[in-house]
Amino acid sequence: MVLFNVSRVETTPFGDQKPGTSGLRKKVKVFKQPNYLQNFVQATFNALTPQKVRGATLVVSGDGRYFSKDAIQFGMYWAVDGYRGLRFTIKIITKMAAGNGVRRVWVGQNGLLSTPAVSAAIRERVGLDVSKQLVFGSKATGAFILTASHNPGGPNEDFGIKYNMENGGPAPEGITDKIYENTKTIKEYLTADLPDVDITAIGVTSFCGPEGYFDVEVFDSASDYVKLMKSIFDFESIRKLLSSPKFTFCYDALHGVAGAYAKRIFVEELGAQESSLLNCVPKEDFGGGHPDPNLTYAKELVACMGLGKSNPEVEPPEFGAAADGDADRNMILGKRFFVTPSDSVAIIAANAVEAIPYFSAGLKGVARSMPTSAALDVVAKNLNLKFFEVPTGWKFFGNLMDAGLCSVCGEESFGTGSDHIREKDGIWAVLAWLSILAYKNRENLDGGKLVTVEDIVRNHWATYGRHYYTRYDYENVDAGAAKELMACLVKLQSSLAEVNEIVSGIQSDVSKVVHADEFEYKDPVDGSISKHQGIRYLFEDGSRLVFRLSGTGSEGATIRLYIEQYEKDPSKTGRDSQDALAPLVAVALGLSKMQEFTGRSAPTVIT
Repeated sequence: MVLFNVSRVETTPFGDQKPGTSGLRKKVKVFKQPNYLQNFVQATFNALTPQKVRGATLVVSGDGRYFSKDAIQFGMYWAVDGYRGLRFTIKIITKMAAGNGVRRVWVGQNGLLSTPAVSAAIRERVGLDVSKQLVFGSKATGAFILTASHNPGGPNEDFGIKYNMENGGPAPEGITDKIYENTKTIKEYLTADLPDVDITAIGVTSFCGPEGYFDVEVFDSASDYVKLMKSIFDFESIRKLLSSPKFTFCYDALHGVAGAYAKRIFVEELGAQESSLLNCVPKEDFGGGHPDPNLTYAKELVACMGLGKSNPEVEPPEFGAAADGDADRNMILGKRFFVTPSDSVAIIAANAVEAIPYFSAGLKGVARSMPTSAALDVVAKNLNLKFFEVPTGWKFFGNLMDAGLCSVCGEESFGTGSDHIREKDGIWAVLAWLSILAYKNRENLDGGKLVTVEDIVRNHWATYGRHYYTRYDYENVDAGAAKELMACLVKLQSSLAEVNEIVSGIQSDVSKVVHADEFEYKDPVDGSISKHQGIRYLFEDGSRLVFRLSGTGSEGATIRLYIEQYEKDPSKTGRDSQDALAPLVAVALGLSKMQEFTGRSAPTVIT
């Protein structure tokens, strides 16, 4: 048994370590500052109750982006042509966990775990206690997840870290506020002089310190997650769909961690051709791309599905999907057809009971983030389901799920999920869509016309109406200018007469604004109140304009503009979305003085 000692290391605060809804995200060069990561990790340990730290089991893994292996506490050395090979040296977080009295750390093989798989590991996994020579039944109480989600990776790009709680979901504001306060006063951190551990090999390495045993368990990154997915979906029916010559399939991991799961699930379990997988080798710089699954950044998949500027050389697949860097987001495409995330969650909810065994007893309720279109609201009303509108941030869904109030939820930012875990789950969403397609085609695969993605969406619109919807992202805007724009919009809300005068001057055929506010949410579970969650302008005909500052970037500010118009006349649901929304877009840009404040004549991304 290897012994280790614990030491206290002096440090000084940085003052810029306020975690957002998705944790702390900065450029890699910021995280590389001496003690920057250590300060945040120690501040997190100090924010937790002693029973959540001392003697606890923690998960430490991430999406494999640049700097992750250092952060996991394992330094990486590449061997070339017969040298010593790849070996890992325990570094920052694992050493600090041991120093703070944590009993064991679980690490996905090679340091890789998707964010959904981390949540599943916290909730479902039972670990091995080698010191007792038996399966001790150890359960995780939390996790450090090393990801900047859909942001680029590499030496000059983004890194991030967040802490998830014992329910598998992101730390609530009460904890993140404590973490931030601790970062402003921190004077020392605890660490241990642990030797190397090889995280390429599955197994348990045990050490002994001043307070007893400390284990590092390396486990297969995919097995537990695959087992969970097989308990939710009918894999046999999906396998039959994928084996049909009528059905073709394409999945793009954008070189993110989803690639570690794609072959296991889609090829080995479901029988898809390996050639149907695009960019499924995880890379620390995501192949130089931007791992954000949308029509702008998933260029290869978009072209493959016939949605690019030029026609593909071969007939597009019937179904396509993409993931982001940490595999919690998804984009769903049909042949030459884009499914908005708002429509996607509504369609999953509308078909879940019939198509997905996990929901066969019925849905407890559904929820969406405030900026997401009201497509889900209409489904909930028609199916007599509990419905909740929450601020952006998955922790709000988690509260509802823990209270048994919500089964399916989603965000317009390509996040969809259910109560099987407490994070959004990109591969789950893809399997949900494949399940719906398998159910709709259960009698068609041996004969008859295939029911396509487009068929499902258009039939949904015919039943529930269509919510024309688009999002404009203005990325890396000057933070001061972004705040001035938002303040101007808030001030303008004090006079609807003035607002409507501006609106009619821009576009005379647009409906009147009947309400304007900043969205505020009172949590029905714990009574907490979240203010300033987005600026809303609501129109007489049900249209909406929403403006938000996003907290997912690592520098500058991102202004997000959401534009929505509801149409329930089936004869009018087939228009091009941008054409249908053009008058409201003009109003939104004029009302906000977007170009005047930002200097931008066009958004960075249009979804």
